Amino acid sequence: MILLAADGLENKKIAVRLGQDPGKVGRWRQRYVQMGLAGILKDKTRRGRIAPIAASMRSRIVKLTLTAKPTGATHWSRKSLAKEVGVSPSTVGRIWAANGLKPHRIKTFKLSKDKRFEEKLEDIVGLYLSPPEHAIVLSCDEKGQIQALDRTQPGLPLKKGRCQTMTHDYKRNGTTSLFAAMNTADGSVIGTCMNKHRHQEWLRFLNLLSRSTPADKEIHIICDNYATHKHEKVKAWQKRNPRFHFHFTPTSASWLNMVERFFRDLTMNSLRRGAFRSVAELTHAIEEHITHHNADPKPFVWTAAASDILEKVKRGRKNLHKVQSA
Repeated sequence: MILLAADGLENKKIAVRLGQDPGKVGRWRQRYVQMGLAGILKDKTRRGRIAPIAASMRSRIVKLTLTAKPTGATHWSRKSLAKEVGVSPSTVGRIWAANGLKPHRIKTFKLSKDKRFEEKLEDIVGLYLSPPEHAIVLSCDEKGQIQALDRTQPGLPLKKGRCQTMTHDYKRNGTTSLFAAMNTADGSVIGTCMNKHRHQEWLRFLNLLSRSTPADKEIHIICDNYATHKHEKVKAWQKRNPRFHFHFTPTSASWLNMVERFFRDLTMNSLRRGAFRSVAELTHAIEEHITHHNADPKPFVWTAAASDILEKVKRGRKNLHKVQSA
């Protein structure tokens, strides 16, 4: 290879003649230029295979991760556990990955204590999976106290090599509350912003739903147990509007209400990174998001059967009882 280079051949021609990669030819020529004959007499030293970790050490790392906590911390990090047992952090990381351990992460949960949990669950899931004919199912809720937040200083726009910036502090410019109803069949949303979210505003929203839906259709409203939804005046309104039927989610089970997914998208796409100098600007952004959503609505497809959810809840309660009894 070096002799051919000395004859003036290019890397590509040398590679073709010797059946090698042109990059490899270039690397060996570079080593000869830098180190002379010493650079080509033997291959470059490389890292060998990672020494295997004894099974006893693997078991110890897994056991410590599951049963112990480091001093002054709530959970192990790769570095702290590596220091504790005398291995490298990368070794701890590989053992964690092999055993599905992620001590740096945590999931929150809330098991409903509603005595009618099973009944309400089956009722609402039934509306999702097998909705009644000649009726409209609306998933409804309020997103209350949405703040019109403005940044204290202007941020920098997105550019190549730099993300968009915004100050961590902000100015409050008032609040609004969004009342929204999502049609579970087609994903379209009826929404309006109001200054408060009392039973008076809920009644105004129900009247809006009455005007916005075909008069010959039965309307099934899915909502949570917020006191405004069960106010005496709301009950009286329902008696005067018998085509409206209310279905309440179990307590501590907002995940059953499909409209929460719409609220999540609204927050992530239109609110979290926004800057609003007034409630009017905030309201305009919310209305613009709803208009854009309704231009091409897509329903959220519910797939979980009530029996599957109940089985998971039963397992959760069983595991919680074990922890409490330990």
